[in-house]
Amino acid sequence: MYDGRGFAITRLTNIRRTLLAAFIVSVSIGLPIQNVAAQSQAADGVAPSAQGRILSELNVSIAVFEPGIPEDPLEQRRLQVVSNIREVEAILLPFMLRQTLVETDEWGAVRVLPTADHAAELLVSGEIVRSDGQALELRIRAVDAGGFEWLDKIFVSAPATDMGQADARVDLYGYQVLFESIAEDLRVARGLLDERMLSNVIDISFLRYAYELSPSVFGGYLDNTPDGTFTIRRLPAEDDPMSERIERVRQVEYQLIDTVDEKFQELHAEIGSIYDLWLDYRRQVAQFENNEVERVVNSTSNAPRGSYEAIRSLYDNYKWARMQEQRRDSRAQAFSNEVGPTVERIESRVAELETWLVQQYEEWRGLLAEIFALETGL
Repeated sequence: MYDGRGFAITRLTNIRRTLLAAFIVSVSIGLPIQNVAAQSQAADGVAPSAQGRILSELNVSIAVFEPGIPEDPLEQRRLQVVSNIREVEAILLPFMLRQTLVETDEWGAVRVLPTADHAAELLVSGEIVRSDGQALELRIRAVDAGGFEWLDKIFVSAPATDMGQADARVDLYGYQVLFESIAEDLRVARGLLDERMLSNVIDISFLRYAYELSPSVFGGYLDNTPDGTFTIRRLPAEDDPMSERIERVRQVEYQLIDTVDEKFQELHAEIGSIYDLWLDYRRQVAQFENNEVERVVNSTSNAPRGSYEAIRSLYDNYKWARMQEQRRDSRAQAFSNEVGPTVERIESRVAELETWLVQQYEEWRGLLAEIFALETGL
């Protein structure tokens, strides 16, 4: 069957790739594009990327979190893990962390990426340990370009009790304390590094990126130790044209990554309302479960086992539990009916986003490497 929409999307994608290739070529050969070609030369002992910067303001790359979905469906049910919601949270939560870091005004560019960039000056990754509407647990790991671990810790926060309150919505769904704790721990870890160490992080990030583009040229600049860390063996010479070319290409990639980041921001804006509803629903379920436990404990009969009073108490408990279960199921069905179309649209959006980000991102990296190889003959 002829699919006009699919044909249009394919054609648009091809046009985008053609324009993108032309853009990258124009920049990589040195045409004057603002904030890309105007790169300063490397000072003695300093890579180009460290020039004119506040060393403490490292660029931060946050990879999309691992959703933490158990493979066993029974385990998913026991832990009350809803896979489609977790997949959405894996994208939403890194964006919240990004917003918190940006608002501190203490870092360089903070970006959310679809995959981990190990050449990043500071790479933050995470896994959702628990997210059920009652509490959020994230395992956060931060590693700098030198391979040194800044942070590996589980952060726990309980959200606001009433999402209908205005201050709760300002509080990033009640989890702001958690994200501020992460930001503070990162700031403390950075404070343990002096300026020379911070400069080394920036230099190593540049050299690792350069090695990815041209391993034959930049293979001798770093030592990779057995523990997975990197040390600088030597830096490119001052006025090294190869380093300047690498830096130009990297600045182009930063612009492409910013486009990726905009996609995440669009998705975040779309997800916000549905996530509010989901947390509201999860809290209602949690409150019901807590009330039910209290009711059963308080209604336990002291009558002799087998007596009419004991049997009547058991029956009343069973009847009440069934009524509450039916109310809970009815509430769940109502929630599904209300948000089902939105969830389906978001799932489609997530799939589209993942395809666009992962495939295009890798294609961009490969295209940059190919252009660099053609330009240099390496």
